[in-house]
Amino acid sequence: MRIDRTSILILNYNGRALLEECLPSVVAASARSPVPCTVSVIDNSSTDHSVAWLAEHWPEITVHLEPNRALASFNTVLARLTEPAVLLLNNDIKLDPNAVGPLLKSLEVHPDALFSAPQCWTFDGQTYEGMRTRVRMRFGLIQGLCRVPGFEASVTTADLTASAGPILAVNRQRFLELGGYDPLYFPGRIEDLDLGFNAWMRGWKGYYVPESLAYHKGFASFEPAFGQGGCDLLAARNSLLFAWKNLTGLRLIQHAAWLPARLAYAVTRGRTNFLQAFCEACLAFPQVRNQRRLRGIPVREWTQRQEAFFRQFHW
Repeated sequence: MRIDRTSILILNYNGRALLEECLPSVVAASARSPVPCTVSVIDNSSTDHSVAWLAEHWPEITVHLEPNRALASFNTVLARLTEPAVLLLNNDIKLDPNAVGPLLKSLEVHPDALFSAPQCWTFDGQTYEGMRTRVRMRFGLIQGLCRVPGFEASVTTADLTASAGPILAVNRQRFLELGGYDPLYFPGRIEDLDLGFNAWMRGWKGYYVPESLAYHKGFASFEPAFGQGGCDLLAARNSLLFAWKNLTGLRLIQHAAWLPARLAYAVTRGRTNFLQAFCEACLAFPQVRNQRRLRGIPVREWTQRQEAFFRQFHW
């Protein structure tokens, strides 16, 4: 893919303070891009005067007004763009001045790439945040993690990655062909892993590009909105939905076998979050069932590709 222009999209919901802190670095990075690069904000119906603040302080930045569909708002806006590659950012991301170029180069040189992701640290540069994601199944549920045992040795090594959450560059056309972020997971958690997994099933991959640097203020939006308990509930619900939507063969059997034990443990220990997560996931099951029917890959082939995914990213 030849990339002759690009765009940076920042997703925002009630993040005026985050935009004030992070936007200058994003604009500076766009100016250092090796190809023409615009910066836009997708505002998901904020109520904190984010749009008015942008109009006053950054009138040159286009604002796309969308209903709050969380990450799925990217799907709608990317369908209106024409750039071959687009960077997707949360509003709590700062960019190194030279962050854009390596991500675009990775998309160009890897013909099977869906996305590329940078080396990401906390704002103070002291704690590694990811984006080299590994995957495991633990007690019947899928987990995606970056800070796995021994991760320190591979922070600066380019590799494949299973997913990328708060920042990634995407092949726009492939992203849309895949359906983008699945609104099934609204308001969020796990949808980045779902995107990476389903890309793999189509023969597309995600690349970790440590030459590109970004900085993330983790849980800057979710924790204030939902609290730690609410975040845990969302993670559990969406992990269940991921399994029901995507897993086949022995892994689906293992997931089903662990569910009674997980539910019994939740009841005996008073872990109401998991019980609520299970009930909410059950309510969304009709959507999952429809998606399992619509993807068109034979079960045996799906299972083979699935196991290749878990072998590649196992830790």
